[in-house]
Amino acid sequence: MIADLDTLLIALYVELTDRIIPARGLVRCGPGQRPEVTDAELVCLAVAQVLLRFDAERRWLRAAPRLVGHLFPRLLRQSEYNDRVKAAAPLMEAALRWLADHTPATAELLRLMDGTPVGCGQSAVTARRSGLYGYAGYGYCPSHSRWYWGSKLMLICTCDGTVTGFGPANPKLAGERDQACQILAGQPANRPAPGTAIVADKGFAGQDFEQFLAGPDLGLTLIRPARAGEPDPRPFPNWLRQRVEAIIWTLKNQLGLERHGGRVPAGLWARIMQRLLALNAAIWLNWQIGAPSSAP
Repeated sequence: MIADLDTLLIALYVELTDRIIPARGLVRCGPGQRPEVTDAELVCLAVAQVLLRFDAERRWLRAAPRLVGHLFPRLLRQSEYNDRVKAAAPLMEAALRWLADHTPATAELLRLMDGTPVGCGQSAVTARRSGLYGYAGYGYCPSHSRWYWGSKLMLICTCDGTVTGFGPANPKLAGERDQACQILAGQPANRPAPGTAIVADKGFAGQDFEQFLAGPDLGLTLIRPARAGEPDPRPFPNWLRQRVEAIIWTLKNQLGLERHGGRVPAGLWARIMQRLLALNAAIWLNWQIGAPSSAP
């Protein structure tokens, strides 16, 4: 079978309608007329927007009838689309976790972990007046040797790119190790199975952090490169570090995480969920149709 956008959207719609929404108890009930665009259709439209690289909702809704109108004859106006995408963030999170659980690579006892900046503004005025004040802050990105104002997104993923754990944080309030502890301890869905090896960079070095991972609640092993001055050399698979960098590059450049456009916490969270769901859906479909598995 040839993988194309129509195949992905149809497969995702069927999975949402028949399995994900009923299993999560997210079926609409109560009085009132059913919406013309169902929640499953809305999520598929949000995924199509990301995969077709439309960062602005207005441009996407103008182009959608021509690009996906044969699949979605009913569309929304921009204001309604924005509001419903924000409200659909829990469904998108449930869907990306469901697809991750049904991707064979998640059975492997190996995970890649890294954080990446998600910029939310470029000026001091934005930092003072933004609705993200408190959720975003100033942080330093050593990869690009620059300061940024925004959020720090922590990712835990498999070697094929499937995201199994994630969580944003204010970089001014939490470092990488603190953020990793928060997402692992605070949300059990982010935790890999006990006995899993986690590959990370030097920024996660620390005896307390390694003891936290190896504790009875998690049972994880940290694999990282040795820092300067450490007496014992650490064997480290550099090719796995290149793999996680490729996954982050895919999210930020191809899927538009760098150009998310979120201005309030709910909008930022929904746009992050859009990108993560699009990535997991593409990898899940490749497994379903037997397409060659490779790094993004």
